[in-house]
Amino acid sequence: MSGHNKWANIKHRKEAQDSKKSAEFTKIIRELTVAARSGGGDPDMNPRLRVAVEKAREANMPKDTVERAIKRGTGELEGVNYEEIMYEGYAPAGVALYISTLTDNKNRTIADIRHVLTKYGGSIAEGGSVSWQFERKGVITVSKENVSDPDEFMMKAIDAGAEDIKEDEDTYTIMTQPEALYKVVDALKDEYKIDSYEPTFVSKMNVHVTGKDAEKVLQLINALEELDDVQEVYSNFDIDDKELEEIMSRIG
Repeated sequence: MSGHNKWANIKHRKEAQDSKKSAEFTKIIRELTVAARSGGGDPDMNPRLRVAVEKAREANMPKDTVERAIKRGTGELEGVNYEEIMYEGYAPAGVALYISTLTDNKNRTIADIRHVLTKYGGSIAEGGSVSWQFERKGVITVSKENVSDPDEFMMKAIDAGAEDIKEDEDTYTIMTQPEALYKVVDALKDEYKIDSYEPTFVSKMNVHVTGKDAEKVLQLINALEELDDVQEVYSNFDIDDKELEEIMSRIG
């Protein structure tokens, strides 16, 4: 988890500095629409939509764009009907990939994913061969610089429903059951600045990769995440933080 969590933090910083806002907006708009369609247009009553609205806010998406996306989801405006599909695959060195997509054209999506996997030494996996390696969790990240009393912070999180709290050099990562995620967020948000929170898939066992294999894995995941139809790529790789930083500085 440590390597993958570091990867997520690097991506978050990169997206905040990146000029590719249109691609980022496309993914968020789709998520807003699908979240509103599945759970209604009120973020206070729809946890999935609440996360999507927060991501839109972090990306500085215009308010009217957010509102239109939600209204397309609730049927107040016409729009494209996106389907949620999970694909399974492998990266080099046997690293598992669980790929979340929102698409209006399944044939295009699978063709694009196959192309990227083949180009970077990966492959599509049969349904069920990868998914069992992941479990649904809530994940909250808080920078250590925003926590003055670690013991008090941890106790507050645990009392609210946290299962586990991991820490690296800069960050606390709180793990919860999916249904407890928002309760923990609400218990912490008034006192601590939360960097990110979301329901996600966490790998049960990690595969440690180094050298050329590590670089190939990151290049492959980068390429998958650049596809418009791909929302998230969950993986079970683990790379030492220093090596991860070095590779990311080269491949961007």
